[in-house]
Formats: sequence, structure tokens, C-alpha cells
Amino acid sequence: MSKTVADLPVVPTTRPAALGGLAIAIGGAVLFSTKAIVAKLLYRYHIDAVTLIAFRMLFSLPVFAAVAVWKMRTEPPLAVRDRWRLAGLGLIGYYLSSYLDFLGLQYISVGLERLILFLTPTFVLLITALVFKRRIGRAEWIALALSYCGIVLVFAHDLKGGGGNTVTGSLLVLGSAACYAAYLLGTGEMVRRIGSLRLVAYAMCVSSAACIAQFFILRPASMLVQPLPVYGLSLVNGIFCTIFPVFMTMAAVQRIGATTASQAGMIGPVSTLFLGWALLGEPITTVQLAGTGLVLGGIYLLSKKKTP
Repeated sequence: MSKTVADLPVVPTTRPAALGGLAIAIGGAVLFSTKAIVAKLLYRYHIDAVTLIAFRMLFSLPVFAAVAVWKMRTEPPLAVRDRWRLAGLGLIGYYLSSYLDFLGLQYISVGLERLILFLTPTFVLLITALVFKRRIGRAEWIALALSYCGIVLVFAHDLKGGGGNTVTGSLLVLGSAACYAAYLLGTGEMVRRIGSLRLVAYAMCVSSAACIAQFFILRPASMLVQPLPVYGLSLVNGIFCTIFPVFMTMAAVQRIGATTASQAGMIGPVSTLFLGWALLGEPITTVQLAGTGLVLGGIYLLSKKKTP
């Protein structure tokens, strides 16, 4: 989500304020990554991805709807073309991407899931090269090679224990990363015209409507009745793993810039790896750490090519 706030002006800050911005960025990255942990805990109650994502959006929708209504009342209405484009971006970036991600989490470890999602900037680079004929430089090729070598290393390690499930889950999460990359490319020009807060609020409302509608089409309403822990974990998923990271990332970008905030977000895969070990009992091996290091190194090289 941090890419949608690159239009926000960076406010000159003192060193303590800059450190505060860095702390906010790290906190947002950790909270956003924690959604994988929460999803794994929810799956223990035998709910599926359709139900999980519906509950997530039910708890987060009121906040995003409130922001959307506020923006509708205080800013000029969107052009019809922008409304349709924003609806499409919301369906791709927050509905389809999230749905594929949660589907994939049923089959793979949270560590591998987070690393695959962290490849989103590489998908953006590859799409711009293929579609917009942008030349990929030598440093970017090195970054891509490092990132994908890291993924292959962790994937091969997990494949020994997961077999076909690891392949299925990895492909679903790869689809999620590709969808979000398409969303980021689609929002590039629009976010400068209508603002990141307005865009995210509207897109999340579209996504929420799609997720909730999908639930009522595919599942009986009786599935809304769940054990109490499901409601508690879904509340955490909706508020602490969705709402908070969005606004924390925006605040961080305003303080320290998009590039620094993006680099701080690299703590996400590392935190997921250790949270998976602490809360889910997923092992941490030397191979996983090596693969994580390669992916982070590659994404760091890519982030250095960007401007704040």
C-alpha cells in the first residue's frame, strides 16, 4: 500500500520527528505482514478464504466508508471515467489480490507467502518493460536475479514438505502480487489527481462490497455465526492488519518520504518469519534466512533506483 501514497509531500522534520516517522513505517509494515499470521490462526477454525476475507472487510469497511463520505462532501465529484477506473482498480488491487493471497495461505508457510508478495516491485518493473517498453538496466537485472534466486531457494526448501500444495499456494500468491502490481501501475497517474487518501478509501469500499457480495453469493448466511475467537481475530485482521497499516504508511511517507518508508517496509518479511515461528510453530532454517536475505537485497537495490 505504500506505493499509493508517493504523491504526499514530505514535510521537513527534525531528527526526532524523522526517527518517529521511521518507527511508524516499521510498525505499519509489521502490522500489515501480521495479516498472514492472523489468517493462519483463523484457518484453524475451519473457515475458508471467502469467509475470512468477508469478515476482514466487514470490520474495516466502516472506517474506509467514513473517509470516503468525508472526501465526497469536501472535494469535487469524480469524473465518470475516473469512477469506472477506480472501481476496476479496487477490484484488482484489494479484492482479487487479497482473495488470491488468502487462498494461497491455505497451502504455504507465512514466510514464503510474505517473500512472494515482496516481489511486487519486480512485477511492476517487468510489466513496465513488457507493456511500456521500458529498458531494464544492469543494476535492475541484478536486483531481479537476487530476488528470484531467494524465492527459488525458499520455494525449493518448502517444496520438500508441501509437495503439490506448495506449488498451488505459491502460484496463487504470485497471482496476488501480479494483481497488486497492476493496481500500482494503474493508480500512478490517478493518485496525483485525486489524492492517495481518497483513492484508497474509494478502492477499499469497492473491494469490501465485492468481498461481502461474494460471501453471500457463495456461502449461506448461517456462516456468519462463528465461534467467538473468529470474531476477535477478524477484528484484529480488519483494524490492526488493514486500517492501521494504511494510515501509518501515509503518515510515515509524509515524514520521511516514500523511498525511506519503502525501505523500512523490508522488515515485513523478517517479522513474518519470526512471528510464524513464535505463534504458529513454523521452523526457521538457514535456507529460509538465506533466501530472505537474497530477496531483501534485491528489493533494496530496486528501491535505491526510486525517488522519494
